[in-house]
Formats: sequence, structure tokens, C-alpha cells
Amino acid sequence: MEARKITIDPITRLEGHGKIDIFLNNEGDVDRAYLQIPELRGFEVFSIGRPAEEMPQITSRICGVCPTAHHMAAVKALDDLYKVEPTTTGKMIRELVYNTFMMEDHALHVYILGGPDFIVGPDAPKEERNVLGVIQKVGIDVGKTVISMRRKLRELIAYFGGKVIHPVLGLPGGVSKGLDFSDLQRFRELAKENLDFALFTLKVFKDIVLANEGYVKMITSDAYTHKTYYMGMVDENNKVNFYDGKLRVVYPDGKEYAKFHTNQYLDYVAEHTEPWSYVKFCYLKPIGWKGFTEGNDSGVYCVAPLARLNASDGMATEKAQSAYEEFYNTLGGKPVHHTLANHWARVIEMIQAAERMVELLNDDRITSKDIRNIPTAIPTVGMGAVEAPRGTLFHHYETDERGIITKANLIVATQNNSARIAMGIDKSAKNLISKGIVNDGILNKIEMAFRAYDPCHGCATHSLPGKMPLTVKIFSPNGEVVETFKR
Repeated sequence: MEARKITIDPITRLEGHGKIDIFLNNEGDVDRAYLQIPELRGFEVFSIGRPAEEMPQITSRICGVCPTAHHMAAVKALDDLYKVEPTTTGKMIRELVYNTFMMEDHALHVYILGGPDFIVGPDAPKEERNVLGVIQKVGIDVGKTVISMRRKLRELIAYFGGKVIHPVLGLPGGVSKGLDFSDLQRFRELAKENLDFALFTLKVFKDIVLANEGYVKMITSDAYTHKTYYMGMVDENNKVNFYDGKLRVVYPDGKEYAKFHTNQYLDYVAEHTEPWSYVKFCYLKPIGWKGFTEGNDSGVYCVAPLARLNASDGMATEKAQSAYEEFYNTLGGKPVHHTLANHWARVIEMIQAAERMVELLNDDRITSKDIRNIPTAIPTVGMGAVEAPRGTLFHHYETDERGIITKANLIVATQNNSARIAMGIDKSAKNLISKGIVNDGILNKIEMAFRAYDPCHGCATHSLPGKMPLTVKIFSPNGEVVETFKR
């Protein structure tokens, strides 16, 4: 058998664009597989020269799926830039909106992006592995509930932010709009309904995924297992927190490696580039870049739901903690290294987000009119971080004395995960392809190695290796390539 190349282009059910090139040797086994990201956004460059207070609106344009994450990280960076502490109610409203966003974004992935691989099946025909196939499997009523719940959650975000996709909520020192007491009860009812939905989602996951022996075997298989470091945000009790806290990193065996404030991130996070992708590959700076390898001697680490659970000592709310304990009891204890376990971890985080919404809306301070402290300091440097649905997100701005951006550095979740994702594509391809035997189901299972991270490559592309390559293909009416031009 001659050596050949298999290309999956485009890859599907993710935010952004990409392709996978799989190179086979003469025996038909995989020599190497690459995930290539060919897009470039360039937000770090064209933010230079803009007033810093515009950054929460500018950076929310990076991605239409996770604008709230960029908006909130930017606002927290402005707090730090102007050395102003938000009011208690301002923080509470931010956290309420952020947990609402985490809930609805996770629901999007569970039911629409990642869910079809389990609900419909990884080997199902590709035309069925989508939201319509999911609704067909779980029933129209469940489908209506998913759509309705996400709509209601997005309405809460729009109530405070004016709109969902590009919110205008956050200001240095607080928020632009408070919660009117007359609207409190309907949001409390929504939060309770939302918690019921999160618990229902856990039941769906147990009934469809965990009850399927084949799925459990696939989740725990070597094809999707990597022993790396893990990073996540934790509160003062080392419990998972999406909005605020310190960053905690644990070794592959689960012991604490480091715990640091956001403004120390450059001491721990560095970026490596490869010529075949516009995504930079993050690694732990004190350890150094050792290539796409695992273990204590490798600087590769992971963020996202599984990493947050691994890096914490538990969840911050009661029902989520119960689900967390079941997760580790079922999968053999901490830490869990199975990439596909991200899906289960994501459902557990949905429960915490829902419970936290209930807590915040039942705190009388949420309707206080004291929603902002006005900044007075001269700006210099500001850094902010949140846990985006896809993992830890850093925003770092430097300005002149007028607050005009002179430098912007964004390290997004998918960059933090990019090395492990690349390793996952390569390892799954090597485990699943043998003797040149390839079918659509196998190729989809290779895509599942990146899909578990819910990557956003629109956010993550910051590297420009040399020049912008361009390929133009001209197709005939019957689909054959007539001519190809390359730059």
C-alpha cells in the first residue's frame, strides 16, 4: 500500500474553521495527524490606538458564541487598569449574568454541538448528527424545552446588557444597569426553572451516555486519554468559580503545582508557535516547551470543564458537588484524564451555574442601586481573567496616561488547550485507523477528540507564521477541480 493523505475539511460542529490532515505510512497506519487552523482575526493588533473603555465592546466581536466571556474579562481588566473595586451589587450582577451565560452556552454544546455524537451516535450518518437528529432522538418536547430555556436565559442577559451577542453591561467599577425590584420575582422563577433543566440534562446524560456500555468504553479508552497538567479558577476554598478567584494548576497526579493571581499569569503561561497553524500553543513557562508530550516533564496543560474539576477541590454548590462526587467515583478517582469526560463535566458545571443563579437572585443585595464605583486613577496596566465555557481566558492591556491602548494580549481558552487538542487528534487517529481502513464513523470519532473541548478558533488565532497562504480552487459544474492557484 502506498503512503497517502486523508483530509477532513471542513471540520464540523465547532466555533471557527479548521481542517485535519492525516498522513498514512506504507502499511496504512497513521504516521502523523495535524489539526490545522487557517483563519486569523488579529484583534490584538487593531485594538492598539483605541480607548481602553472600548475594549469590552471591541473584544466581544471576536466571537458571536462567547461574547459575554470576552466582555467580562475585558471589564475585569479595566477594573485593574483603573485600580477600582466594583461595588458588591455590581459584582453580583456581573456574576449573575456570567453564570446565566455559562449555563446557556454549555446547553448549546451539550445538545447541539457535542451532543449529537452521543445522543444520535458517533457512527450515525453525518446528515443525522446535528440538532435535528438530536430532537428526533429525544423527542420534540425536549427539543422545545432546550430552545425555550436558552431563549429565556438569553433574555436575562439582554435585560442587563441591552443585547445578547454584544452586551454593554460592564463598566470599570461596576455595571451600567441594575435589577429593578419589580422584575425580581420573574427572574427568580426563571432561575428555579433553569435549575430543573440542568438536573434534567444530567438525567439525559446518564440515561443515554452512561447507560451505554460502548460509550463508556469509548470515553475511557486510550485513544482519548492524556495525562497532562490542569488549570482552573477557584475560590478561597479551592472550589470551582467561573467569574472570580485565583488560578490553580495541578500536576498530572492531581497535586497542586501552583496557585496565582491573574496579574501573575505571565510568570506561568508562555506561547509556542508551529508553522502549520495560526493558533499558538500555550505551555507552563517554568517547565518550558518540551513538544507535544505528556507527564510531569511536559509543559502541556489543559483548561475547560474537565480541567476545572481536576484543578479544584470540589464544586461551590450542593447539587453540583453531589454530581462531582459521582463523576469521580464512577471514573476511578481524581484526576480524570479522559478527554471525552469533558461532556459529563460540562453538565456538572451547568448545575453549579444554575444553583449560583438561584443564590444570587435570593440575596436581597441584588436589587441595590449601588451598582458602580467611579474610577479616578491614571491607567497603566490592567489584567483580567474569567473561566470561559471553554476554559481560562486572560485579557491584558497596557495604555498611555490617557487610557489609549498601546499593547493588548489575549490568551483564550482554546489557545490554552491547543497543544492537548493537537495531541488528541494525533493519538485518536493513530488508535482508530489501521491498515488503511477508514470510514465516515472513524473520521467523526477523530473529530470528537477536538469537539470535546468546544473549541473557538475565531478567538484563538493569534499567530501569523511568515505570510498568509492562500489557495483558490476552481470547480467544474460536476464538482471536479479544474485548476488550483496558490500564493
